[in-house]
Amino acid sequence: MSTTGRLTRGLRAGTRRRLFEDASQDIGAELALITEVDLAHLVMLARTGLLDRARAAAITRAVVHLREERFAGVRDLPRPRGLYLAYEEHLSRLLGPETGGALHTGRSRNDLNATTAAMRLRAWTLDFLEQALRLHAVLLGRARAHRDTVMPVYTHFQAAMPVTYGHYLLGIAEALGRDADAVADAARGLERCPLGAGAVAGTDLPVDPAATAALLGFSAPARHATDAVASRDTHLRILAAVAGTGVTLSRLGTDLQLWSTAEFGLVHMPDHLVGGSSAMPQKRNAFLLEHLKAKAGAAIGAWTAASSMVKSTPFTNCIEVGTEAVAACRPGLDAVHEAVLLAQVLAGGALPRPERMARRAEEGFTTATAAANHLVREGVAFRTAHHAVGEEVRRALEEGRTGLDAVTVGGTRRPVPAHLTSPEAAARATGAGGGPGAFDILFEQARRELRARALRHTRARQRLAGARRGLEEAVRELTAPVASGGRQPARTP
Repeated sequence: MSTTGRLTRGLRAGTRRRLFEDASQDIGAELALITEVDLAHLVMLARTGLLDRARAAAITRAVVHLREERFAGVRDLPRPRGLYLAYEEHLSRLLGPETGGALHTGRSRNDLNATTAAMRLRAWTLDFLEQALRLHAVLLGRARAHRDTVMPVYTHFQAAMPVTYGHYLLGIAEALGRDADAVADAARGLERCPLGAGAVAGTDLPVDPAATAALLGFSAPARHATDAVASRDTHLRILAAVAGTGVTLSRLGTDLQLWSTAEFGLVHMPDHLVGGSSAMPQKRNAFLLEHLKAKAGAAIGAWTAASSMVKSTPFTNCIEVGTEAVAACRPGLDAVHEAVLLAQVLAGGALPRPERMARRAEEGFTTATAAANHLVREGVAFRTAHHAVGEEVRRALEEGRTGLDAVTVGGTRRPVPAHLTSPEAAARATGAGGGPGAFDILFEQARRELRARALRHTRARQRLAGARRGLEEAVRELTAPVASGGRQPARTP
């Protein structure tokens, strides 16, 4: 059926194919979400008495059967008005219009689409955060393994101060922890279920949105009907937070790419993380890092595209918002998900070269600030000490020296304590302000935060699994045979 009563003709074939018959659409995944919502909706309709139990049970059995056969009976149907209506019309043909046609009681495609979009994004976000937590664990594991591997930290691409490779990785983990928190905070917008908002202004039928929300794993129903179907701001906020994760990973990729060059030689990328050249036999190209760096751009571009689609649309149900903008988000989300997976193997597989790192820390005079601070402790003004150490570095370079054993201040040669003359010792002494000398404290804090994030994630998974078990039990109760001579009463949730 291609008409609606008001309309007597449907879309022409070419337009219909472009809009509704995309061969790349994952029909099974889409119908799995739609029918999960349908089952919760049918349970609610039966419990509230809006639909008699016999018809609710008949539709429920048909939906369950379709799910069990992976929607084989629907996949090849024509879709003159989209997948959902083709599926609903299939139920009407199967069960009769008075039964199959009752499924849509008290709702609209608008709140249905908003609900499935939220469920799809909720599942994606849980998967993404799980992989982000694994990356965080990889970084912490590598940081602990290299807590004493001294290297220079660079500013403006010049050796600056002595740190450790473990301290560097711990810093990346700190930033990624905040990124993960931003994604989780943005996902709080998915806690309310749009189902019950109807087309745009709710419904005058006595539906129970709280019941369907609970059965679908949401914390609460929508508070405002128009907002529920008009808004996809949570998609944009999650995408923005995910893009932030991609930006952090792109910076990790830049450092590893630079440090793995022969010119730096601080990190070695094993063979399984590099590629060769089709023309130059000697090449070892760390091309995976280039993929890692590029993924953030896909997320930033997706956010720009999606937010541009939403901009200046009327605040109501809109195709630009609910369909086009939501679709534009997905490539950006998936790109950063791939970046997280790449970063797991790259951060876990990159091998620091301790001797080269230590040599560059020494050759770069990274203990200069520690020498200046020693003079400060002896009563010299910092700017005076800074100038004196700078002169000593210049003389050392002219003489071919790399060490700073003493500094001349006001014509007096002042020795630098031995515990500050080596990058290793200077790094250990730099504990204030979150320096490498405070590694153990920083690491334990980061590990506790990772455990707390993992616990919150596990609880979120458990809540969703519990809701699914509750829905399965409610479906079994609804479809169970009623004892003869008795009538199963409607049950309030």
